[in-house]
Amino acid sequence: MTSLLRGSAFITGAASGIGKATATSFATHGIHQLAIADINLPLAQEAARSLESRFPNLQVLPIHLDVSSEESIAAAIAQTKAAFTRIDYAINNAGISGSPTLSAEHDASEWRKTLDVNLTGVWMCSRAQIGAMLSQEKRPDDSERHNRGVIVNVASMYGLLATSLNTPAVAYTASKHGVVGLTRADAIAYAEKGIRINAVCPGYVATPLLEGRMESGVVQREIAKIPVGRMASPEEIGDQIVVLASTLCSYVYGAAVVADGGFTIQ
Repeated sequence: MTSLLRGSAFITGAASGIGKATATSFATHGIHQLAIADINLPLAQEAARSLESRFPNLQVLPIHLDVSSEESIAAAIAQTKAAFTRIDYAINNAGISGSPTLSAEHDASEWRKTLDVNLTGVWMCSRAQIGAMLSQEKRPDDSERHNRGVIVNVASMYGLLATSLNTPAVAYTASKHGVVGLTRADAIAYAEKGIRINAVCPGYVATPLLEGRMESGVVQREIAKIPVGRMASPEEIGDQIVVLASTLCSYVYGAAVVADGGFTIQ
């Protein structure tokens, strides 16, 4: 069976949740060199050991990364390029939920923190990845489906609609709308350079962060709105990112692909 992916990948926020599931999906579908970048280096190292035990032919590079720091991002990209020579796929997944607060009560420092990680962090990572990809040739393949590099930014269904009064997360919503806008602008700018850029917009996903809020009843009320009747597993989002990164979506540029169980089409 032909692998969907090949070469090397760089994933942020890859030590847990969607990022870790994406790393597993990438290894399953053909990646042989994988950089797991996360602010929690011990957890990234643990994830790397687990992946290498499951996939003997996989080379995993755990990296400490603070996406709010230009210096940390530059070092992570340089480390990945030094180890793997090139970056074929970059997944910008690192993010935080921010304060569940309405604008009038929102603290400015909390606002800045959420935007620094979720939007500015994605932009700075993408900027560095684009620079790295522009410096490398397309993979040796005659097919026009293959690019110099592929970037997938992890936004949210709340990058396309507003949060409800049950979940007043104005900074999170603003940041994820920004990620969708950034993705679309960069997709246009770099398409002719051989870099394909898209976003995935997950709905509610059964990660430890969200499951920790189940007791409040708020999450249950939101889940009740999902037509399919459940949250996504992290693995389902990881698999969606694989498809979006692969040549199965070679003519998809600047898309915000929704994976939300039908939430946004009600």
